[in-house]
Amino acid sequence: MSLRFRSTQMPLYFFNVQNGFETPDQAGTELPDKHAAWAEATKSCGDLIRNIDGDLRPGREWRMEVTDEFANPIYVIHINAENK
Repeated sequence: MSLRFRSTQMPLYFFNVQNGFETPDQAGTELPDKHAAWAEATKSCGDLIRNIDGDLRPGREWRMEVTDEFANPIYVIHINAENK
């Protein structure tokens, strides 16, 4: 993990997506606390899921993991597609 100058003292949160392949959040987002990170995660998930556009197949999982700047998991949102 590289150290970089940050303009504020707010915590940094990362929103990593996995949907068959991993898309790590390289930049992170400064937010006041984990409650704000949850709000951002749910908004981002809504936007990303709208853009799945038929690509999620049965038997597959879509997930977003929110971590803090030390890579500690804070939240995970899962969407599972199942055949019944």
